[in-house]
Amino acid sequence: MTTGADIIAGKLHAAGCRHAFGIPGGEVLALMDSLDRAGLRFVLVKHENAGGFMAEGGWHADGAPGVLLATLGPGAANAVNVVANAWQDRVPLIFLTGCVDTGEAESYTHQVFDHQQLLRPIVKASFSARLGALDVMMEKAIALALDGQPGPVHIDVPIKVAEGETEEAWHSAFRSRPASGLAPAGADLEGACALFAKAERPIAIAGVDAVNEGAEAEIAAFCKRFGVPLVTSYKGKGLLDERHDLALGGAGLSPKADGHLLPLINQSDCILLLGYDPIEMRINWRNPWAPDAPVIEIAPVLRTHGMHAARFTLRSHVASALEKLSEARPADAASWANGEPAATKQALAKTFAPEPDGWGPAAAFHTLRSVMPDNTVATADSGAHRILVSQIWQCPSPRGMLQSSALCTMGCALPLAMGHKVVDGKAPVLVFVGDAGLEMCLGELSTLRDLKIPVIVCVLVDSSLSLIELKQRSSQRPNVGVDFGETDFPAVARAYGGHGVWIGNAADLEREAADALQRESFTILACRIPARAYDGKF
Repeated sequence: MTTGADIIAGKLHAAGCRHAFGIPGGEVLALMDSLDRAGLRFVLVKHENAGGFMAEGGWHADGAPGVLLATLGPGAANAVNVVANAWQDRVPLIFLTGCVDTGEAESYTHQVFDHQQLLRPIVKASFSARLGALDVMMEKAIALALDGQPGPVHIDVPIKVAEGETEEAWHSAFRSRPASGLAPAGADLEGACALFAKAERPIAIAGVDAVNEGAEAEIAAFCKRFGVPLVTSYKGKGLLDERHDLALGGAGLSPKADGHLLPLINQSDCILLLGYDPIEMRINWRNPWAPDAPVIEIAPVLRTHGMHAARFTLRSHVASALEKLSEARPADAASWANGEPAATKQALAKTFAPEPDGWGPAAAFHTLRSVMPDNTVATADSGAHRILVSQIWQCPSPRGMLQSSALCTMGCALPLAMGHKVVDGKAPVLVFVGDAGLEMCLGELSTLRDLKIPVIVCVLVDSSLSLIELKQRSSQRPNVGVDFGETDFPAVARAYGGHGVWIGNAADLEREAADALQRESFTILACRIPARAYDGKF
């Protein structure tokens, strides 16, 4: 006989899910058993927050929605951060929580609170599982998680529903696939085509929606055909190989990068927004152009952010809109006759060059980019290092650098890398993290040990919350609550069964990184950098 948990697990398997991450509790034992029998490997983590980021890393690797499992009460509450991240960073996450049955909740209060009430502000939908309607509920949940801008969907599963036997008819295939081919039409399309057809200085800005639509081939072909330089959000890095002359790299948080990119954008007579969602961007990107600027926005959903204006809005997938725009412009039409994008790219390279004395965070990032293979997947935690490495690290393809770029939460980089490595197992994975960020999730080093995956961790050690300290100084506030003692990360690595080494120069980093690529266990490269090493860097 089939149980409710069997249907939930079977529908997840039908949607392509092959892994689930989390921490068990008595209320989710039936779910865990069914997930395992359905073919979803359950990966035990040390904190639900890390489990959610591992699930996201897996999604970046294979395209299936991430699955996070938590028990009632503290398990559900622990996951709030990563669920909010999935909401803001457009990640399809199925969050399964166990709960007591409705009747028991009226008279048994230990660990009991309303999971749905807690989570509703940060999920696309929250369902309470009911026997007899599980098939349709799972169809809705998975479709909602994937549709439009992806996001988290919560499913609260009472114990009796998970364990209860049911004769409900259900389909072992997932049928509610999101619609494809959303195409532009109407007067805005005509106006957009006319604007692009005559533009002499077109420029494109692309973001997370273009990545989630898989539009990299169309964007790269479009930019190369018409000589359109491309700026991306941090999530959009690699939509055009960042080594290409037209690729101006990622933007969003660096005032120095903005100082080069925003003037160029405002010289343009046709600004193309290709699946660009400004949720990733700092305040400099609020109203970055005039209200009547020649902007064509291509987006799969209604934009309600209020961050900028657009002359023409095409409700469309990026590829479909680019096809229409391409038909309107002669292939030999010239762009940027005076070479301004090339000059901007050169200026950016000079701005984010290695330190003159040969060592510091910029030198570390350049060194690792030169050592690591092209297909390396890098992850970046939040902090000063993330802003700098996002400008330096060049991605040849999308999803080559994973980070929390909308919510900007710490403690994400290590589990993102772990999840990608668990699911993909092929590409080298490199973590960029500050010392405080790594200390947030040291327990997951035991997960690395148990999973036997060779993740490489570059931790920048300066014993300070550098970005916050920098902001304190810039606002003429005293140094309060940002400094802490130095942790012996190499010793910690050894204690957890990995390899660790202190790094103080580029030559040692180059050698140790090359050795780490050959190692079967994880490696921590503890890079000591001077205090205030990020001053003036970004």
